[in-house]
Amino acid sequence: MPARAPRTDDEREHSRVELVERFFAGTERSYDAMVHWATLGFDGRWKQRMLTHIPDGNGPVLDLACGTGISTLSIARRFPNRLIIGVELRDEYLQIAREKVVRGAIRNVQFELSRAEEFESPLRFDCVTSSYLAKYADLPTLTARCRAMLRHGGLLMMHDFTFPPTKSLIALWRLYFLVMRNSVARIFPEWSEIYRGLPKLIEETRWLVELQRALACSRFRKVTVEHLTLYGSAIVTAVNE
Repeated sequence: MPARAPRTDDEREHSRVELVERFFAGTERSYDAMVHWATLGFDGRWKQRMLTHIPDGNGPVLDLACGTGISTLSIARRFPNRLIIGVELRDEYLQIAREKVVRGAIRNVQFELSRAEEFESPLRFDCVTSSYLAKYADLPTLTARCRAMLRHGGLLMMHDFTFPPTKSLIALWRLYFLVMRNSVARIFPEWSEIYRGLPKLIEETRWLVELQRALACSRFRKVTVEHLTLYGSAIVTAVNE
């Protein structure tokens, strides 16, 4: 049997978009609750930790793959005098985010419908941040695009799930997903696809290594990696110098 030809860039791009659609179709109304309970409440702590990395200042902040606005609104509340722009691929998620802005009377937030890798702005941001984007993204394209939108000295920050480094933690990690597939995914069938496919994606992408390579190619400096909660996720920061 002849070897399969490597996928083209267009094929890889289509595969990423298709994966996001398969994972998240129909999940918008349960997303906030699922993110909280499925991470045993750690998602809120992780996002609070991300806030501590955002540099002080008056310049705008860009939140990529903002989903229903959980991170975007937490940044806006922390920095009420700064413009915060949230970018999201799924319009149904942005509808929920905009509802939150209206309910909370938050005036320093804007939302844009776009893929993260395609978003452009004439603004120069103090910080570009994202949560749960890295494992889906075209990281070389994304980091180059972020560098172009960051001011000199601006910070790029990406947070996502990680694959544990030790046998004991891997066993615990796999047990967690087994339990979730056989409990939560049965109660909320719209999440069954992600609980089947997410573990394999996290294990295969190894986005931490890929991101650091992409950051080096885009000439970012001062790259740091902070592991969180038994290596369940990590925050990567880098400076545009």
